[in-house]
Amino acid sequence: MDINYEYYKIFYYAAKYRSFTRAAKALYSNQPNITRSVRLLENELGTKLFERSNKGVSLTAEGERLYEKVAAAMELIQKGEEELRAERELKCGSVSIGASETALHGILLGVLNTYRKEHPHIKIKLFNHTTPQAINALSSALVDIALVTTPADISTGLTAHSIRSFREIPVCGEEFSELTKRKITLAELAEMPLISLDRSTKTYEFYSELFLRHGLKFSPDIEAATADQILPLVKNNLGAAFLPEPFAVGGGFCKLDIAEEIPRREILLVRRTGKTLSPAAQKLCDMLISN
Repeated sequence: MDINYEYYKIFYYAAKYRSFTRAAKALYSNQPNITRSVRLLENELGTKLFERSNKGVSLTAEGERLYEKVAAAMELIQKGEEELRAERELKCGSVSIGASETALHGILLGVLNTYRKEHPHIKIKLFNHTTPQAINALSSALVDIALVTTPADISTGLTAHSIRSFREIPVCGEEFSELTKRKITLAELAEMPLISLDRSTKTYEFYSELFLRHGLKFSPDIEAATADQILPLVKNNLGAAFLPEPFAVGGGFCKLDIAEEIPRREILLVRRTGKTLSPAAQKLCDMLISN
């Protein structure tokens, strides 16, 4: 049975108020339209839904049974509309993010601080990933967006937007401070004990290719699981390392001056191509891009 949904909507309000006049007012219509629509619905269903009298209208037994079902459906629809409106106005919702450590410290934390102040009811799910892990999570729809650093293999179906560039600074412990009095070469740095993220990361790949371009082998003595682990290792004089600017803060270490230019890297915002984001996720993307 293919009956116009509008008839059921009109029936719902007429039954709710037990008045065609009040139903017309609620629907910004007029009483003749309400009366006509109810009659059309009764004809389609082959049953009488209202008893009409000088005092108004009341539901028949069939009308009561139908109203029970229609009211439940209308309340679900209205609840859905309210939830969508609340999401659109950022009064509720969630956003899930896959982020590398450098992206987290380099831009995401600062933007999230503002985002949470402006939209305190949005739930945030944050996953600490390497660049490949974050991209895989995004491709598998496990996160809404990914924030990663170059180099990054952006697979088919994903779109990347560069939102910030950053430098990495060569640093060493204070026992190696003699080296800070002059420029040193990558060849000299390669002779020092080196600390790096592990070989499964894009950072390791980046420096392997950089050293190779200068005819050198990148062979770290210590491979750390996270960027947060590198600075304490450096401060304890276990070797030299390249640190993103956001990590190279505080004392207890020295900055080295390298003769060769170290290419800048990029923080990328990655999302699924053609995928419409929730209002909460879209707002965060807009803030990241404009930051």
